[in-house]
Amino acid sequence: MSFTVAIVLHNSAPQLTALLSSIDEHLVDRPQVICVDSGSTDDGASLAEAWGAEVVVMEGNPGYGAANNAALPLASHEVTVMLNPDVVLLDGGLARLAAAAARRRALIAPRLLNDDRSIQDSAHPIPGGRDGYLAAVTVPRLLPARLRNHLEPFRAVEEVRVGWAIGACLAAQTALLRELGPFNGDDFLFAEDLELCLRARAIAVSTVFDPSVTLIHSGAHTSSGGVDQQRCDLQASRRREVIAAQLGAGALSRDDRSQALTFALRAAVGRDFSKNKMLLSALRRARRS
Repeated sequence: MSFTVAIVLHNSAPQLTALLSSIDEHLVDRPQVICVDSGSTDDGASLAEAWGAEVVVMEGNPGYGAANNAALPLASHEVTVMLNPDVVLLDGGLARLAAAAARRRALIAPRLLNDDRSIQDSAHPIPGGRDGYLAAVTVPRLLPARLRNHLEPFRAVEEVRVGWAIGACLAAQTALLRELGPFNGDDFLFAEDLELCLRARAIAVSTVFDPSVTLIHSGAHTSSGGVDQQRCDLQASRRREVIAAQLGAGALSRDDRSQALTFALRAAVGRDFSKNKMLLSALRRARRS
């Protein structure tokens, strides 16, 4: 089937080259590709145009949400896939994902792999539930399948509804995305995907994780990659803002406690000690502010 792909660029030329090459390698027919360049200083927009994509150049850097919103009016197909430039196709699965989105009123997310082919934790339960405490004090992958798939749905081997999925690849009916926004254009960075999925849930639109489609996702290129305290601080603040607005004070309080417990226990056993220490510090600062 024909579908639209929306890609936001911010100094993404090397990643975009790999993505467009994988589209040509694995898809029988090229989809409509719309690239929105958001304040880049490289030649990503020119590269996209030379390949045959439709290009929108936005002045400054208005952010991921605003750039995706600019792409959507140009979508000419029933389904739009919002795709990060640091994604690479492994096969024709993106077309299957688009076909699945055409059949239902939902946000559909594939399985994402890291560069080393390990599974990326890209799909999650609804934040702020009491199950967050169980996830913090257990090893979810060792639990029975039904409970494991609820706490860590990114490990599921069959389709499952989730609370939210990261926005590196989300497919949905174009009309649905237009109805949703899809994003709040005032949000510059972080938690746009969480906010979208929770806002969709509020109008009975599910987020569905489909592990039959698998893509490589290299990571948070557009936000400068590595983990640092400033980045953790912003992530913690944005997560709390979204949960408070969409789920309320009770869910926020539970999420704060379960997140703090998770980070503290992981640091205590030496699991990504520096990262979890930064995440815990960021959460504490966000709560104080």
